Amino acid sequence: MIAPSGRKAWVDKCRRAEDLGFDVVAVPDHLGMVSPFPSLVLAAEVTERVRLGTFVINAPFFNPTLLARDVVGTDLFTEGRLELGLGAGYLKAEFDKAGLPFEAPGRRVDHLERTIDELARFVADETEPNPVQDPIPLLVAGNGNRILQLAAERADIVGFAGVGFHRDGTPFVCSAEDLDERVAYVRGALGGRDVEFNTLIQSMRITDDRAAALDEIAELFGGLKTAEEIGALPTFFVGTAEQIADQLRANRERFGFTYVSVLESDFDALGQVIPLLR
Repeated sequence: MIAPSGRKAWVDKCRRAEDLGFDVVAVPDHLGMVSPFPSLVLAAEVTERVRLGTFVINAPFFNPTLLARDVVGTDLFTEGRLELGLGAGYLKAEFDKAGLPFEAPGRRVDHLERTIDELARFVADETEPNPVQDPIPLLVAGNGNRILQLAAERADIVGFAGVGFHRDGTPFVCSAEDLDERVAYVRGALGGRDVEFNTLIQSMRITDDRAAALDEIAELFGGLKTAEEIGALPTFFVGTAEQIADQLRANRERFGFTYVSVLESDFDALGQVIPLLR
């Protein structure tokens, strides 16, 4: 997942991602960043192979019909390389800045479901422009029951955020046991559907001194987690490229994750691991 910046920097990032062997270049959707859809159209112009995704669109920010129009147009202009990631939004400060109500989680998921319905209607409407892909691959990401239920029923790719929120709104990082439970919940809701499982890696550090790196991360946690606890987290990868490749294989075996995403800060680290996984 890469944040678009100026034209040259963005073009360079997209080309580098393709050269490193990434399969998808995805952009986030936050205020203070360039809008995702023009970023992906530019990315399509300067790359040849990678798929182009949103990770993820904050659906409650958008009128569903207008969002569907942008999605279809982007699929056309990327020649069918779009992968649409949708979420229900989670940062109250961004809703406040946009002058939009930050509704209860269930209401935000309701809006996400209406958005998915409207996209399907828009694509099926013969009077509207037709996308290259029908359907456009859909990723729905989150951690709560409602959104994972929706993902299990409607998405092609289920994204496990690896981060949840307590009732007071404070975030927490999911443990391996937390993810076991979330994955089992989704498997129980799939109803025989065949989907892909994605996970967002929270941190990836390549180092020959794993113990020292974990100690540094523990300091960033402010003592809330020990180095040993952080080393056991399924979305934190610390060690040599070979050790990280082994951890990714272990996560695939345990959770079924065949699709992993990283933040821009870990872009080059995963680039070193990719050849070990091919």
